[in-house]
Amino acid sequence: MHTGGTILKSSNKDNLFKYRVVASDGSESFVDVSDQALENLKELGVDALVILGGDGTLTSARDFGRKGLPVVGIPKTIDNDLPVTDVTFGYNTSLESITDALDKIVTTAASHDRIMIVEVMGRNTGWLAIEGGLAGGADVILIPEIPYDLNKIVEKIEDRNRRGKRFTIIVTAEGALAKGGSQHVREIVKDSADTTRFGGVGGALMQELLKHIPEQEIRYSNLAYIQRGGITSQFDRVLGLQFGAKAIDLLMAGTYSHMLTYKEHTIQHLSLEEVIGSGATGETSKGGTKLVDPNGLLVTTAKGLGVVFGD
Repeated sequence: MHTGGTILKSSNKDNLFKYRVVASDGSESFVDVSDQALENLKELGVDALVILGGDGTLTSARDFGRKGLPVVGIPKTIDNDLPVTDVTFGYNTSLESITDALDKIVTTAASHDRIMIVEVMGRNTGWLAIEGGLAGGADVILIPEIPYDLNKIVEKIEDRNRRGKRFTIIVTAEGALAKGGSQHVREIVKDSADTTRFGGVGGALMQELLKHIPEQEIRYSNLAYIQRGGITSQFDRVLGLQFGAKAIDLLMAGTYSHMLTYKEHTIQHLSLEEVIGSGATGETSKGGTKLVDPNGLLVTTAKGLGVVFGD
């Protein structure tokens, strides 16, 4: 239970309904190999699949369900961006890593009167940044849902300096962006279902801040894949056990093509057809992605504590 990752190995870009094939002449094409996958499962004696992952993985789960394969989906992503579930498996463990890193970074920030910028993952959402930043005592939190004004960040830093707090912790989501600006793209992976990889906003922010506050040291750290591994948290261990047990219950009862959810401290389930691409009823969402509510409890709590979002 304590081991992160998957012993079955994994891919963040292979889609069996649109599988990349490279010919001997180097040309590329994309073909549907899902029927071959079903034949392979039959030969292996696999009766059903419990499929763990994010939106791309669960979309494939839905599509295999349409082909008659008994499947149950489990929401597993550190980004916590899937609709209709309060939390995804892996998110809490990642938050522990972020909080631990911020606890260490504040030491050098306070000792040297530095501005420390810490970039975290999250794709188009700010869940990791806001909850990790709150737990780690960040002074500024930047998330995609609230485009920031650089001047507001500068004002916060200068105010802390005037009050004798000559260090500032800034946590930024990888998808954060300035007002009127665009997100920082690290690379484009053409053969992936999610082609855009964000990254570098923290470094760009550091360069901009140096123009306004040249007299103060500024350092930038990107936690990157540190967030994606390590010892599984107690919460995720228990959540994983509950998800796993419930998945078997559904399969044995003949309830297929459903995704498990964690709502109001209970394990529930919904049809994958309802979950994938449908948005999240009653939640701040865009294109089926669960977003941080700019007027919700997390943001209002942070602002009440003096955290600046740059808006």
